[in-house]
Amino acid sequence: MNKNYGLLINYEYCTGCHVCEVACKKVHDLPEGQYGIVLAEDGPRKNINGKWELTYMPIPTHLCDFCEDRVNEGRLPSCVHHCQSGIMVYDTLENLAELAKEHPRSVIYNAQA
Repeated sequence: MNKNYGLLINYEYCTGCHVCEVACKKVHDLPEGQYGIVLAEDGPRKNINGKWELTYMPIPTHLCDFCEDRVNEGRLPSCVHHCQSGIMVYDTLENLAELAKEHPRSVIYNAQA
């Protein structure tokens, strides 16, 4: 696993489609109830401005290996490849840090963690 790489997830635009979960389960042949990435949901709730908020958050679990086999073949992690919203980026930590500056509602997951 290349420890200088990571995964950036921009929560602002996630639609909650669960494709990342399904793609991961298929690639890793995970049993029912086990996930390499799981989609969490925050809301719906009304904020103090009277607007409704609903946020979807794909979160890598301890079973996530950043699709090491796929990456070693020159391919993207399965969740990144199949994300319909294009909210996931797999790249060097340096590049992800720069990208995160433009997307304040994003999180970087480090491959070495």
